[in-house]
Amino acid sequence: MENLFRLVDHEDFFSRRCIWVNGPVIVGAGPSGLATAACLRDEGVPFVVLERADCIASLWQKRTYDRLKLHLPKQFCQLPKLPFPEDFPEYPSKKQFIDYLESYARKFEINPQFNECVQSARYDETSGLWRVKTVSSTSSNNKNEVEYICRWLVVATGENAECVMPEIEGLSEFKGDVVHACDYKSGEPFKGKKVLVVGCGNSGMELSLDLCNHHASPSMVVRSSVHVLPREIFGLSTFELAVLMLKWLPLWLVDKLLLMLAWFILGNIEKYGIKRPSTGPLELKNTKGKTPVLDIGTLEKIRSGGINVVPGIKRFNNRDVELVNGEKLDVDAVVLATGYRSNVPSWLQEGEFFSMNGYPKMPFPHGWKGNAGLYAVGFTKRGLSGASSDAMKIAQDIGKVWKLETKQKKQRTTACHRRCISQF
Repeated sequence: MENLFRLVDHEDFFSRRCIWVNGPVIVGAGPSGLATAACLRDEGVPFVVLERADCIASLWQKRTYDRLKLHLPKQFCQLPKLPFPEDFPEYPSKKQFIDYLESYARKFEINPQFNECVQSARYDETSGLWRVKTVSSTSSNNKNEVEYICRWLVVATGENAECVMPEIEGLSEFKGDVVHACDYKSGEPFKGKKVLVVGCGNSGMELSLDLCNHHASPSMVVRSSVHVLPREIFGLSTFELAVLMLKWLPLWLVDKLLLMLAWFILGNIEKYGIKRPSTGPLELKNTKGKTPVLDIGTLEKIRSGGINVVPGIKRFNNRDVELVNGEKLDVDAVVLATGYRSNVPSWLQEGEFFSMNGYPKMPFPHGWKGNAGLYAVGFTKRGLSGASSDAMKIAQDIGKVWKLETKQKKQRTTACHRRCISQF
């Protein structure tokens, strides 16, 4: 309490509503934030979850295309302490995954503070506490400023907080439709149109396939090298096979075996304009965080001519695009499958744990814990399994201190927060 009163020395303390949180503040109610909250609940630690959107998992609910399914088998994507329902398929659909997350939040009594956008978060050296300032929007369009005071701060906004908009010469003057993948739902509106898909990751490949299936004419930009692997090898998930082989074989050998099997199943993809990196797929994932593409039918459409593969873009003109090889394409629309990025540097006032690109400076598996009660979950570039691992470590770490200081027995509790000073 003494630390709390020290905050009064700050002149802006009385200018906003202030809430003391008896436990950690978790920023983000996506899978990473939900997993952390569930693990904290299991440790008996109260918490508050802040979410800028009006729902949990807003990326999945609002910024993903309709045909999306999990790219890995469900056993590698489930969150801690709750498996997927047995009747779910091996690769759950978007709707099934959202249903799972909503049931997860209900089971662990996770009730985020929605429509609260974090403006800044900084550690107060004087009090030894974190100050998290938010702006909340109400139904009457009034904006309320709130400041949360807490001992622990968990950054769970993840790797996909903001979409990446590329800077390409002439794109702003292009007369056709331009849409980022976050706003793409289905290929139906593009029926009969010539569409340029910028990006050849899992999203770019799948959107090209979706466009082709909806009778559009997609051209996919492949600017750099990329690994394409079959989603399954001889009926077994490629990811699962890799995990099994890594138990017995070195990574470099597993990479070679995966590429041999991929060539056997998919053939030589370089003749279609898709060049493989010199570094193996698993090594590239571990060192650069670049995920290999798991093919679900796109290559077949490329081989049959349904999807055209083109090199990098030089510039856009009014109604066409000029490629780096001098070729010009007449296109009606552009879909930017250019990915997402972290937004942590825009609000977290901290320079030791996080780097300027919004990721922890320490490499996996050490990037989950910083100093002064700061934690990060979902920044491992290892998908949902990496986030789950982070969440369990964070909850155990906070739980040890919580139990030691409160001498409470492990029990289920509800989020406990009280108003310190309220200024209306």
